[in-house]
Amino acid sequence: MRSPISGYSRLTKAHKLSVAGIAAVGAASLAFAVVPGAAADEDKQSVAVKQVAWSASEFGTEHQQNELTKQSDNAAKAAKAQAEAKKKADAEAAKAKADKERADKEAASRSAARKPAPAAPAAPAAPAKKTYANNLDGWINEALDIMRAKGIPGSYEGIKRNIMRESTGNPRAINNWDINAINGIPSKGLLQVIDPTFKAYHVEGTSWDIYDPVANITAACNYAADKYGSMDNVNSAY
Repeated sequence: MRSPISGYSRLTKAHKLSVAGIAAVGAASLAFAVVPGAAADEDKQSVAVKQVAWSASEFGTEHQQNELTKQSDNAAKAAKAQAEAKKKADAEAAKAKADKERADKEAASRSAARKPAPAAPAAPAAPAKKTYANNLDGWINEALDIMRAKGIPGSYEGIKRNIMRESTGNPRAINNWDINAINGIPSKGLLQVIDPTFKAYHVEGTSWDIYDPVANITAACNYAADKYGSMDNVNSAY
């Protein structure tokens, strides 16, 4: 159909599509209209050019760009939301872990506080004190135990043999006739010890009574060990 204006022909739809294809790559397009009915003479008719406006929306390009922009925005929003959700989840997990560790620590502390202190180990019972018979056999055995602790030599047989010769086993025996008695220091006790000798060779831990059987035996054996090596070596008055 001819254009009612200026007698120029309007571009057909095919022409517009062709021009629009060129404009899609970013260039402004021009639509050309050639005046029909050129004369056969040598003079050529002038060509009239008419600018045609291009609309990207007419071919769907604008819609596609809008869709891409929308999708890009949505993806960015989704990524941001996912990052925030992960950050929140990590923070909650860290807080839960810290709370659990604190609760475990407090529970352990309370448990330790409630736990009774271990009882102190009982002191070892003192060994029962050894008892001895209150007779010659008991006196000799008690004296021997003390002598072993003090490193004083002597045997049961050597001690008893000398006791029987000196006093016949009487702890209160006293010699009032020998030279010591004449000098005023009579021999006394089971092994007939004079006072100066008893005091000089008294064994620590025993009685200071010269008539005490155990004290008399240990002092006499201490003296015999110094003078004769042992009471076992004494076979006569000493």
